[in-house]
Amino acid sequence: MKNLLEKLFGRGETPTIVVVSGLPRSGTSMMMKMLEAGGIPPLTDKQRTADADNPQGYYEFERVKQLDKGDSGWLPQAEGKAVKVISALLKHLPDGYHYQVIFMERHMPEILASQRKMLIRRQEETDKVDDEQMAALFEKHVTEIRQWLAAQPNFEVLPIHYSDVLRDGWPQIQAVNQFLNGRLHEEAMANVIDPDLYRNRQTS
Repeated sequence: MKNLLEKLFGRGETPTIVVVSGLPRSGTSMMMKMLEAGGIPPLTDKQRTADADNPQGYYEFERVKQLDKGDSGWLPQAEGKAVKVISALLKHLPDGYHYQVIFMERHMPEILASQRKMLIRRQEETDKVDDEQMAALFEKHVTEIRQWLAAQPNFEVLPIHYSDVLRDGWPQIQAVNQFLNGRLHEEAMANVIDPDLYRNRQTS
């Protein structure tokens, strides 16, 4: 009933921001690129440039990382755009906005393998926490953030699985377009999906 009333009468004066979220290495940059191709401009400062880990770019806005320190003054810049916010920072998004959250999911072994390779490339430590411990921490966090999101009246959430996008993108593209009120160019979104970037694929 709520969604029907919103479609009939609109959301009033509450501005809407599209948020792409998920764990690190879950496909958030890929989704940002898809949304950009579909017609939603990204909020990004381009400070973090493309590299071997994200050949198509990171689509990040550095001030997002300061949300937990109270820096939300940039939110007006995100109105009508898409912004990437990692799942750990979602709780720090302020009231006063309607958030349409595309929450990226990915098989946990793939996330861990991708993170490990990225750390190795950057010559950073990889053995601070073993994979089993890290998987447990991530899974606990995702469960908690999903429960939190479900209780927020100003958040709408669409889960999208990374593997599904790369295996058969059209159903996922159509789901995203419907979620965002049918304003996207679906064919353009499909054209930027690159299955060759599906590295660290789960084999079992």
